[in-house]
Amino acid sequence: MDEVITGLYAVTVHVQDIDRARTFYRDVLGFRELTFSAPASRVTFAFPGTSTILRVHVQGPGEGGREPGTVSGVMFWHADPVAACEEIRRRGGTIANEPRVLELPGVRFVLGVVADPDGNEFIVTNRTD
Repeated sequence: MDEVITGLYAVTVHVQDIDRARTFYRDVLGFRELTFSAPASRVTFAFPGTSTILRVHVQGPGEGGREPGTVSGVMFWHADPVAACEEIRRRGGTIANEPRVLELPGVRFVLGVVADPDGNEFIVTNRTD
């Protein structure tokens, strides 16, 4: 069977306040800003180490997709999630779940959860498999 999906172009996150979100993703998480449009309430960031972008914008009336504050399951990678979460907290970010060691059959890794100002949650992990 031929591949149906051949790559990941972007992850979109809806927010309520574009300025607050822009500050969080740029200054707290350290993502490189690619574009910003105040009139459109949209900003895009580069995901480190990939060609994938992060699109953040205020959800328009009648626009589909997840409501602000309901994103979860997106996993960011860092060799030391404890240090990453400590730095995120130092920069003013919220740690929703403190980093902890998880052990599953055949794999051991660290996982923590950070939240943006709207409550969208992102996993920070060093899991590689």
